[in-house]
Amino acid sequence: MPESPAAPSASPAGTELTAEDGKLVILARGARGRVGAVEGAAVRDQDGRTYAAASVSLPSLTVTALQLAVASAAAAGATRLEAAVVVTEASTLDGAGYAAVRDLAVDAPIHLAAPDGTVLGTVTE
Repeated sequence: MPESPAAPSASPAGTELTAEDGKLVILARGARGRVGAVEGAAVRDQDGRTYAAASVSLPSLTVTALQLAVASAAAAGATRLEAAVVVTEASTLDGAGYAAVRDLAVDAPIHLAAPDGTVLGTVTE
C-alpha cells in the first residue's frame, strides 16, 4: 500500500462491542477471507446499511479496504457513518482509511480487529 498520513493510535481493547459493531467485524472478516486480501473492512451508515470491502492491490489501482467500504457507502448515498471496522494483521490503522471515515464522520468509532475477530483497539477521535 502507498504511504499515507498517519492515523491516531487505537486505544487498547477493553470495551465490549455493541451487537451492531460485532456484525461489522463479521462482515469485514468475510470480505477479507473471500478473496484472501490483506485486510477487510465494513462500515455502517446513518440508516443502518452496511458496506463491506477487501483491500485491492492492482498494478494501476491500490485501495485500502476501509477506503473502498467508505466509497461504497458514499456511492450509495450515505452522508454519515455510525461505525467502522478494519480486520488486518497490522497493529495500526492506516491513515488513508482513517481519513476516508473522517470525511463522513468526525466521531464514529473505528475498531481495529485481528483476523480472528479479536478487537485490538478503537479510534474515536
